[in-house]
Amino acid sequence: MSDNFINQLRWRGLLQDIIPGCEEKLLESSASGYIGFDPTADSLHIGSLVQILILMHFQKSGHKPIVLIGGATGMIGDPSGKSSERNLLTKEELDKNIEGIRSQLSKFLNFDSKKKNSAVICNNNDWFDKINLIDFIRDIGKHLTVNYMVAKDSVKKRLSKDSKEGMSFTEFTYQIIQAYDFYHLFKNENCLIQMGGSDQWGNITSGTELIRKKTGKKVFALTCPLITKVDGSKFGKTEEGNVWLDRKRTSPYKFYQYWLNVSDEDAFKYIKIFTFYSEDEIIELIRVHKEEPNLRSLQKIISSYLTELVHSKEDLEKSIIASNILFGKSTSKNLGLLDENTFLDVFDGVPKANLSLSYLNSNPIINDFLFESGFLSSKSEINRAIKENSISINKEKINSDFELSKHNLICDKYILAQRGKKNYFLIVFN
Repeated sequence: MSDNFINQLRWRGLLQDIIPGCEEKLLESSASGYIGFDPTADSLHIGSLVQILILMHFQKSGHKPIVLIGGATGMIGDPSGKSSERNLLTKEELDKNIEGIRSQLSKFLNFDSKKKNSAVICNNNDWFDKINLIDFIRDIGKHLTVNYMVAKDSVKKRLSKDSKEGMSFTEFTYQIIQAYDFYHLFKNENCLIQMGGSDQWGNITSGTELIRKKTGKKVFALTCPLITKVDGSKFGKTEEGNVWLDRKRTSPYKFYQYWLNVSDEDAFKYIKIFTFYSEDEIIELIRVHKEEPNLRSLQKIISSYLTELVHSKEDLEKSIIASNILFGKSTSKNLGLLDENTFLDVFDGVPKANLSLSYLNSNPIINDFLFESGFLSSKSEINRAIKENSISINKEKINSDFELSKHNLICDKYILAQRGKKNYFLIVFN
C-alpha cells in the first residue's frame, strides 16, 4: 500500500479503539471499509466531518470507502450517546435527508467507478425493506444474546437507575440491525472493516461478533475519539446551533468564522485532525504560530483550508473579505464583491432602518439622509461628526459635499453607515 492508514490516524489523534490485526490486514492489500451516517437532517454538520475525513484518508491510502446511509436505521434512532429517544422521522423526511447527504458526500470522495478503490454509497433500507421479520429473528437474532447486548455501554447507561427515559424495544434493536449492516456489506461487498466514533464501539463490535458467528471469519473495527473543545463546550455548536456543511443552514462566512475563533489549544489539535498537511508540515506550522500567537496563523490556515474544502475557493475569498471588513481592512469596492447573504451575515445584529428608494433617487444631501435614517439623533451631531471625519459610508470617509445616489447601493439594496470604528448602521431601501 502507498500509505499506512492506521499510522495516519494514530499521529493525528484520530485513533481510539482498534481490533488487533487491523493495521497488518490493511497493509497487506487494498480493503473495503465503511462508516454509517444516519439521515437525521438533510445536511451533515462538522461533527460528521471527522468521519468524512477518515474515509478520505482511507481512500488516499488505496482502500475502498463505503458510505452507508441509514435509510432503515434512521427510522429507529441510535441510542449511543443519547440520554433520550429521538423523534421518529417519516419516510418522506428520510428520503429528503438521504438525497441531501448523498450530494454532499460526492464533494469529498472519488466515486469514479473506473477506479479500483472508487467510493460507493449504500442505503441499508435497500436490504431491510426485503427482510422478513420472522426470518430475521430466527437467522440473525439467535446469534447475539440479550446478555451480550445489555452489556454494551450505550445500553447500560440507558437502563441505569439514573436514566429517567429508559430504552424502548425499538432503540434496543438498533444494535442488532447495525450488526446486520456489517454482515450484509461483508457478504456482498467484501467489507472487512467498520469505522466510527468511539460512542459506536459497542454497535460496531456487535457486527464483528455476528460475522464471526455466522461465517467463522474475522473482520475488523476501529473508532476515533469524540472531538472536544478545551473550554468544555460542545464541539461544532454555536449559540445558533449546529455548524452545518450545507450553506443554506450555515453560510460559508459563518463556517469560516467558527474555525477562525477556535482557541490556540484547540487549533494545535484541529490542524492535525481537519487538514491533510503532513506531520513535518504541521510541526512547522505550530512552531511558527507559537512564535507570534497574536497573529492567529493556525486559525487562519484551518479556517481557510476547511472553507475551501467544504464550500469553494470563491466562498473562501468572500469570507476573508467579509472578515476584514469588521477590522477596518476593507473598502467600498470590497463590499461590492460580497453576495447579499454574506453581507447580511457580516452585519447581523447591526441596527437597521428602512427608507424608500424614491427618497434616495431624490439625491438627498448627506446630512439630511443620515438624520432621516435615524443613524444619529440630531443634525448638529451629524454636522459635528462629519467635521471630525468620523463618518463613513460603505467604509469610505465622507465630508459634507458627499453626493449620495443609487450608485452607492450594496447588492442594489443597502447602504452601510459608520461612525468611528465599531458603530455600524444599515439602511435598507425598498
